[in-house]
Amino acid sequence: MFRIFISMLLCCCISTAVWAHSSGWHESKHIRAELVSEYQQVMPGQKLLLALHFIPDEHWHTYWQNPGDSGLPTSISWQLPEGVSTGPIQWPTPQAFSIPPLMNYGFAGPTILLTELTIPLDYTDSSLPIKAKVDWLVCEEICIPADAELQLELTVGSAAVLFDSATALVARGKSSQPLPLAVRGSFDTAGGSFSAAVSGLPDVDFQQFFVAATELVDHAAPQQLVFSEGEWLLRQNLNTYFTRAADSFELVLVSGNGQGYSLLLEAVAESSPAAAAESTSLWLVLLMAAAGGLILNLMPCVFPVLSLKALSIAANSGQRAEQRRDALWYTLGVVLSFVSLALLLLALRAAGSAVGWGFQLQSPWLVALLAYLLFALGLSLSGVVQFGLGLMSAGSELTQSKGTKGSFFTGVLAVVVASPCTAPFMGGALGYAVTQPPLLALLVFVALGLGMALPFLLLAYLPALARALPKPGAWMDTLKQLLAFPLYLSAVWLVWVFGRQAGIDAVAVLLCGMVAIAAACWLYGSWQFSRAGWSRPLLAALLLLLSVGVLRLVPDSATPAAAAADAHWQAWSPGKLAQLRQSGKPVLVNMTADWCITCLVNERVALNTESSKAALALYDVTYLKGDWTRRDADITAYLHQYQRDGVPLYVLYWPGQTPEVLPQILTPDTLRQTLERLSNQ
Repeated sequence: MFRIFISMLLCCCISTAVWAHSSGWHESKHIRAELVSEYQQVMPGQKLLLALHFIPDEHWHTYWQNPGDSGLPTSISWQLPEGVSTGPIQWPTPQAFSIPPLMNYGFAGPTILLTELTIPLDYTDSSLPIKAKVDWLVCEEICIPADAELQLELTVGSAAVLFDSATALVARGKSSQPLPLAVRGSFDTAGGSFSAAVSGLPDVDFQQFFVAATELVDHAAPQQLVFSEGEWLLRQNLNTYFTRAADSFELVLVSGNGQGYSLLLEAVAESSPAAAAESTSLWLVLLMAAAGGLILNLMPCVFPVLSLKALSIAANSGQRAEQRRDALWYTLGVVLSFVSLALLLLALRAAGSAVGWGFQLQSPWLVALLAYLLFALGLSLSGVVQFGLGLMSAGSELTQSKGTKGSFFTGVLAVVVASPCTAPFMGGALGYAVTQPPLLALLVFVALGLGMALPFLLLAYLPALARALPKPGAWMDTLKQLLAFPLYLSAVWLVWVFGRQAGIDAVAVLLCGMVAIAAACWLYGSWQFSRAGWSRPLLAALLLLLSVGVLRLVPDSATPAAAAADAHWQAWSPGKLAQLRQSGKPVLVNMTADWCITCLVNERVALNTESSKAALALYDVTYLKGDWTRRDADITAYLHQYQRDGVPLYVLYWPGQTPEVLPQILTPDTLRQTLERLSNQ
């Protein structure tokens, strides 16, 4: 009996000792919590860790310091003796909880929140009472707020004594935290997106990031993580309620194996490219956009469609009212098309897609449909069929409705086929537009459209120019037939682009569709003259459906065309560029696309010439080419580094010097002269 009494007494003593440095479990709905000290005896001047230990029920979770779209972070209010202080909560690496349309950040399963406590050197009491008022929110499909007052009391002595039972708990808490990195990154919030750049990170494949700042990013929006030139580039749409970002905050990067890494992000300096873009005068950007739109009229990809507008102007020669009407409707078609492309581009960006100027021609389906359209328009000009769009017929036979429709849709088509071209001044204007709020971006695209429509507005509203136009006559029919051939050549170019995207087998399918279109136009054209029965138009409609239906035979994943046998260039990749720059070699980067007429002309005139090849060999320059014919997020991120939203982009890296961006329009001597200048500096 005595032994049993002694045993019970010892158990009570042990229990009392344990409870002195642990609050014991507090039971709440779907979760229990305890506060535990790393030490059972402490001494003045010491620092120690306190662990707030949560164990929620299965499928229930608590929240991180940034809870995401909903929820509340756990908070601790400390009541401590005078002079004793605590640091902030040391948060574990968070998890993402998708509850469409929301995205929350928090912790499922046992969670340990550590806090460092500091005892002053002049602390004289023999005990240290610690009280913590803890508030939390625990959620599954429903959320339950709760709070608890947890307390413990530590003995103060001349030496510190660890609490063995808490050692493993604290160790688990430390291991669940992201590894701190001695690097800092920069971030910006221009253009409706959060974007950050971080260099000096471990060689790890990061898959996800978390920002500690609340109401900064749209948590449910897709994240973009791209490694380029030795640094990680991060991007996510801004939060609907975003107003202003803090000057600095914590960023947590998570690797594929779930390991977290934390670092500090700071706002970009005013000298950054993004800040420089924001400081650019708006009137200058609008002027550049208008000039770029004006020069677009001279690009080879636009001329075939403008020939249709030239026919309409010639048909209305001498009829000032009709000319002005058509010019205004053409301008409306151009401007609305540019605005529509801008809205689509911004919407895709908001959804997380890495797209840029000319993005629509990265779709083989759209390339095929444009080839069909230009081929059919060519057949119409050749007299096989007549389309009642007010573009192919002359003079007084047109009604006002047909004329306005024709002018409007000519403007639409001109913009669609102009998008592969990037005229001088356009690159800077487009780069500025995509870093600005949506309204300013749309204003830039409006200026671009007005610049493109300017020649036709001048012809319509300046009498001197209008008087120089030839009078309508029989020559117009011959001109109409001649202008069919530029459209056929444009269709051939689009077929070639389609082949580069989808392969030679897909070209055969596309050509079969074009044969079906030719047969449909022939049948419908013969019916237009005879008006006998409806069998021919119905058969023509079936052939048109067949021409679109055969495109379903095109494989979803295209086989890229083989690299050219020309050995003076290599395929670009972020890793290869970084490796070459680290080795100290000069590098020329060419970002191009098969649908970019400007790119192809520059390569033929300035980059693939014997003199340019000799200059590259003389100065030991490695020539890298990036192909943006089909969408490539790495290339899109690279373009954004240089405030560009489309190709072409030419960047020359010379050891020890700042990268130099070459002009968008190259001359035969541009590369050689630039290399000579850099080598002599």
